[in-house]
Amino acid sequence: MALYFAVAVSVAALWFFAAPRRWLQGAWRRLAGSGTLHRHGLIAAATLALLALPPLVAFSLRGWHTLDAFADERTRDPDTLVATLLRGEQLVPPPPLPPEVFTTAEVELARPQLASADRKWELLDADFRQRLLLAFKLMRERHGYEMALLEGYRSPERQTLLQSLGPSVTNAGAFQSYHQYGLAADCAFLRDGKLVISERDPWAMRGYEKWGDVAESLGLTWGGRWKLMDFGHVELHRAGTLGR
Repeated sequence: MALYFAVAVSVAALWFFAAPRRWLQGAWRRLAGSGTLHRHGLIAAATLALLALPPLVAFSLRGWHTLDAFADERTRDPDTLVATLLRGEQLVPPPPLPPEVFTTAEVELARPQLASADRKWELLDADFRQRLLLAFKLMRERHGYEMALLEGYRSPERQTLLQSLGPSVTNAGAFQSYHQYGLAADCAFLRDGKLVISERDPWAMRGYEKWGDVAESLGLTWGGRWKLMDFGHVELHRAGTLGR
């Protein structure tokens, strides 16, 4: 390191000051006239190569890419991003909301049968639970949206009941949904102590877009990209789960 610092200082001196340049030019002429440079040219070339070798090796091993710590999160592996953000931390579910929050006329209109939905965090798959809690945390800290869990685990009997209400509720029958495996959740926003579910609310629609981005960055599938869009729904796909 000291050697490279000395080289850098010497180059700067030659660049900014005339006296060192004149001295170097004189030395060069004396060496050329005496034949020393010709006799020891191989040694000089080897010395230059030796000085250049360490930085070249370092660049070849590290590459010319942006440092990983500053890489765009959207290009990073979701599992790596989750591990980096958590850093060994196990997030704890928030306190349950009062039951009356889920029984208003507006909520019942938007989500039939929601009052009887299961919202027990402990029934969710452990990996999915941590990703979902992390998504809640990022939505709050980055975008100012407080999230609420509407429904997590769903029994096959309840899935059949919801399917009977028609395709506007769900097309999936029993064991055709990740809800039955604790790998899916329906979520909405909490504003002034009230649930906001309708995408007709501009504030909520902006939130759903951010919700989709955050969820997908954590390796979750967002229902907002489906043909039958379900903006609050996220799930963690696991091969061989559905239809098991």
